[in-house]
Amino acid sequence: MSSLAEAERNTVRVVGGRYGLSSKEFTPAMVKGVFDNLTATKPKNHFTVGIVDDVTYTSLAVDPSFQIEPDSVVRAIFYGLGSDGTVGANKNSIKIIGEEKDNYAQGYFVYDSKKSGSVTVSHLRFGPDPIRAPYLVESANFVACHQWEFVEKFEVLKEAKPEATVLFNSPYSAEESWQQLPAQLQEIILAKRLKVYAINATQVARDAGMKGRINTVMQVCFFALAGVLPREDAIAQIKKAIRKTYGKKGEAIVQMNLTAVDQTLDNLHEVPVGTPVAVGAVAAVASHHIPVPDRAPAFVRDVLGPMIARHGDDLPVSALPVDGTYPTGTTQWEKRNIATEIPVWDPDVCVQCGKCVMVCPHSVIRAKVYEPERLADAPATFKSTQARDLDWTDLKFTIQVAAEDCTGCVLCVDVCPAKNKLEPRLKAINMAPQLPLREAERENWDFFLQLPNPDRSQLNLHKIGQQQLQEPLFEFSGACAGCGETPYIKLATQLFGDRMLIANATGCSSIYGGNLPTTPWTFNAEGRGPAWSNSLFEDNAEFGLGFRIALDRHVEQAIALLQDLTRQTVSPIPAELSAALANAEQTDEADIFEQRERIAQLKGYLANWLHQPMLPPDLTEKIASLQTLADYLAKKSVWAIGGDGWAYDIGYGGLDHVLSSGRNVNILVLDTEVYSNTGGQMSKSTPKGAVAKFASGGKPSPKKDLGLMAMTYGNVYIASVAMGARDEHTLRAFLEAESYNGPSLIIAYSHCIAHGIDMQKGMQQQKMAVDSGRWLLYRYDPRRTEQGANPLLLDSRSPKLPVETAMYSENRFKMLSRSNPEDAKRLLKEAQAEVNTRWQMYQYLAARPTSL
Repeated sequence: MSSLAEAERNTVRVVGGRYGLSSKEFTPAMVKGVFDNLTATKPKNHFTVGIVDDVTYTSLAVDPSFQIEPDSVVRAIFYGLGSDGTVGANKNSIKIIGEEKDNYAQGYFVYDSKKSGSVTVSHLRFGPDPIRAPYLVESANFVACHQWEFVEKFEVLKEAKPEATVLFNSPYSAEESWQQLPAQLQEIILAKRLKVYAINATQVARDAGMKGRINTVMQVCFFALAGVLPREDAIAQIKKAIRKTYGKKGEAIVQMNLTAVDQTLDNLHEVPVGTPVAVGAVAAVASHHIPVPDRAPAFVRDVLGPMIARHGDDLPVSALPVDGTYPTGTTQWEKRNIATEIPVWDPDVCVQCGKCVMVCPHSVIRAKVYEPERLADAPATFKSTQARDLDWTDLKFTIQVAAEDCTGCVLCVDVCPAKNKLEPRLKAINMAPQLPLREAERENWDFFLQLPNPDRSQLNLHKIGQQQLQEPLFEFSGACAGCGETPYIKLATQLFGDRMLIANATGCSSIYGGNLPTTPWTFNAEGRGPAWSNSLFEDNAEFGLGFRIALDRHVEQAIALLQDLTRQTVSPIPAELSAALANAEQTDEADIFEQRERIAQLKGYLANWLHQPMLPPDLTEKIASLQTLADYLAKKSVWAIGGDGWAYDIGYGGLDHVLSSGRNVNILVLDTEVYSNTGGQMSKSTPKGAVAKFASGGKPSPKKDLGLMAMTYGNVYIASVAMGARDEHTLRAFLEAESYNGPSLIIAYSHCIAHGIDMQKGMQQQKMAVDSGRWLLYRYDPRRTEQGANPLLLDSRSPKLPVETAMYSENRFKMLSRSNPEDAKRLLKEAQAEVNTRWQMYQYLAARPTSL
């Protein structure tokens, strides 16, 4: 522009604009829109393209039908879940096709904001010529929908071009699949003359022993239908890729995948498009399932709903909050329906222990006790039984599952201790297909939520069966199915959630805890819930310390104002109330309830006083200030939460600073022993011998002992817990840590998908870690010193399993025994010796006389 001005080229018109805002696509149609703008008599300057700007009106019109891709390019779109292997299979397909003959291949992968179990959309292109298309596929000649639930939730055929091939993973037969498709999809199929195929890939994968991993099955179907390579050649290449990809995981895994390949084509069938609905069959639903119910708040319906339906890019600028503020408690409206099977409660077998409720990573299993008359309006299929607890002899008891929010992780079934004596394979809670139960359980869940929650102050919080009746204020998160972290977070919110302030370190907990479109942190009927904010790895502990310092200062100011105003000659505030507010202990739920009642009384006095005429300005200012600070007189619980990458590594300096501060900050370390959120890198918490990124030969050094290091301060409460080993120990540690008036540190063993385990048995993995001595259970309570007792309580029994048994039940250890057996043997021997030494040291520390 300067050159044009200096050359006095005033006849040249310069027009500028922006694209890619909020990571939006920049497609050929948008490029055409830019050139169309230049040809206008008065082209729009400072334009935007790709967004709908209805505030400053800068956006350009775009013709979405404009396409430039040649017919020689095979364009495929795959809709899958992050846990079903779709992305991995498609990456393998790119390698197979790109390396075969003279093909060119390209892949783009779109992920939502959830962890494993999230929606993934793969965009693949293959062709004989170089592919220059830096944008997603908009006109596909192959579309695969790997999860049947998507046919109602998303417009999976929107990008299908006329006469394209479509593949569904369907739980129905070929004929039933057509009948069960939404009417809108049927119309698209007929109008575009699409060729449709279906396979029950989930069943084929299960028959092969692969559970929910349908990637190999769907990959075979793609090569069989797309015609990119000759079928026989493609299958041979797939089998070759299987051996390369899964060889390190063991021959059993390889054989499962090869079996799935061989069984696939016999189960792939063409769908008879246009077949009339058979007598007695269910007709197609009239339209797509709406993203959120009509009863949801307006913002959820109008803004979050389109985001959930994958139409967020179509939202106009005016729809978005001007200050970036989004409501909490919105996961309750999402209803992902990703579980093919859900837990079903058997009230006749249940012992009402609460264990299934406690371990549920997504808060979808709830329990309540209530008066029998509440059942008068219950749905026909709603289950209840007599409460067994002696405190509730006249009440009814129900365990209810949120069927549409469940991820089908099976942890609840695994931990259930109650066996059906008539059918020993069954327990008090068992898995059953979700689809036939969905409508009835939706009605049951809605009714269950209307039942009153119990009086928190009357619950015995040391008894899991009663404590688990507390309402969780963290629900339906986007964590992996079977996540080992979220049960601890849920427990904390049940115990302290209505008064929690949480400083969260970036990591898994920020992905499943704070990403749009929905938020799992929620609130109770009084509108109280956790205040949550995310910070960086390196400063999250200090971030939480800042919360504590600010709160303490607010409390000091509130008490000073309260005492000042109470001493005023015209003060209506009773001296007894003022003293009670300032000196309340607030050690349990009953204490906090009473303090909140006193605060409500105080606010009443202040409001009346403020309305009195002729108040001096300085007195008015003090009354108004105390009104804003009064709620701080109720105890607030500050928590810094994060993973081992934060606590052991990048944020350790700050964490150590907080521990040394003496301030009342609770620190919860969700210890997965690896950087779970960023690809599985080694951390200082990674145990010796484990394979991880940056430790492909097995980690040579032992795990850092964070708890022992913290004990050197002497005034820090420390607990090492594993819910799957001893759930009551975990509960006690949380209660003790929060009640301690000083820094506390809870290190919580969190099994993880990165460990290479069967996530359904995650709690068993935790127990094996403890039984082998690889993970110790202990509590270090400085308050015991004041009583003349040893502050350290070693709550683990002596190891009863060899370390080898625990370690080699996880692929992260087992992989090394295949790739480098000699190193694996050496590291295993060292690990066993270190476990023995550490056990003996803790045993000595816990037994030593307190006088030393």
